[in-house]
Amino acid sequence: MVTKKQSRVLGRPRRFAPEQAVSAAKVLFHQKGFDAVSVAEVTDYLGINPPSLYAAFGSKAGLFSRVLNEYVGTEAIPLADILRDDRPVGECLVEVLKEAARRYSQNGGCAGCMVLEGIHSHDPQARDIAVQYYHAAETTIYDYIARRHPQSAQCVTDFMSTVMSGLSAKAREGHSIEQLCATAALAGEAIKTILKE
Repeated sequence: MVTKKQSRVLGRPRRFAPEQAVSAAKVLFHQKGFDAVSVAEVTDYLGINPPSLYAAFGSKAGLFSRVLNEYVGTEAIPLADILRDDRPVGECLVEVLKEAARRYSQNGGCAGCMVLEGIHSHDPQARDIAVQYYHAAETTIYDYIARRHPQSAQCVTDFMSTVMSGLSAKAREGHSIEQLCATAALAGEAIKTILKE
């Protein structure tokens, strides 16, 4: 008599696609912030268990890194498109601020900028990830200004960063798009005055 052994795969196969998990986690991290989301909450939200999270992403911060990468690629302000050399610098910077106001206020229940909020994380790894994206954007703005206004580049870049951080914070507090755009326009007038354009 011959008996057949049925082979059984140990463990459960991965029931989620990491790319889909990143997109789903982006909403959770954007709404609550990295620090306010526990591993238990994110795994429950994604419908997976903690070992699956660690196997796919290494850590909660590893997932956050992937989330920020997707966020920057799909939802960040398109600086390369706005900061054009054929237009006045001040005009382009005002457009960056207005675009920030629009994006920060209209994000499907996720107000503010995830990068700007992420740089305040208490988790060093998550904070460092956000700071890298923040510095890259700052450098892009600085380099753009410096090509035509080298003496004012650092001051105006610092001002832009401060205003954008404020717009993000106010969006999270519930300010309307009209309020944010009014603030962006006012800041834009200051920039044009500084640059004498």
